Amino acid sequence: MPVWYHVHDLEAGRAFYTDKLGFEETFADADGSWAKLERNGMEIALAEGEPHEDGGVAHVDVEDVKAVAEGLRKEGVEVGVVLELHGQMRLLDVFDPDGNRIEFAEELSTG
Repeated sequence: MPVWYHVHDLEAGRAFYTDKLGFEETFADADGSWAKLERNGMEIALAEGEPHEDGGVAHVDVEDVKAVAEGLRKEGVEVGVVLELHGQMRLLDVFDPDGNRIEFAEELSTG
C-alpha cells in the first residue's frame, strides 16, 4: 500500500519525484487526479490537494545515503543532515516543495 502525499500541483509534484528523487511513475489516473510512483520497492501516491503536516513518511532504502544527499544538493534540492544511528543506519530527510517528508535510509554493515 503506498504512502499518500497531497501536493498543490500534481504535475509539478510528479516532476519533482521522478526528475529529482529518482522515482518511476507506475500509474497515472485517467482523469489526472492522482499518480502512483515507486523507488526501490517504496510506493507513493500523489494527489492534488492540501498537504497534511502529519501525513505518512515514505522510507526509501538506498545503498549510499551520503551519495544521495550530494546528488540531491547538486540538483538544487534542499536536504537535511545525514544522521548516523549507532553505526547501524544512516538517515536523510528530504522535503518536497509542499513540505511532505521522504526518508532515505542506508543500512550499515556491522561486520
